[in-house]
Amino acid sequence: MKQIITLSDKAATRIKEVLSNDKNSVGVRIGVKSGGCAGMEYVMEYAKEPKPADEMIEEKGVKVFVDPGAVMYLLGTQMDFKEEEFSSTFVFKNPNETERCGCGESFKI
Repeated sequence: MKQIITLSDKAATRIKEVLSNDKNSVGVRIGVKSGGCAGMEYVMEYAKEPKPADEMIEEKGVKVFVDPGAVMYLLGTQMDFKEEEFSSTFVFKNPNETERCGCGESFKI
């Protein structure tokens, strides 16, 4: 069975750095919501504790909790971290996307 989400080394390192500043969190939670010009947006937040229905992925020393409503949209996605001269962001390489907006903030399945 294909894993819901995998982490690049850069993404795992960045999540560890972010979590080191928030001692109350056990990991990050990933989900999707309606919005953006393509229809759906990725949501990422601190996970203070796992929610009962979350899917948990533990990879490279990081815990990622996936909202159950997002599983079908994220199946097979790789999460990466990208740094440029004036910005840095998590990037989702999602094989289920059929379209992505020009700014890269939203997607369509």
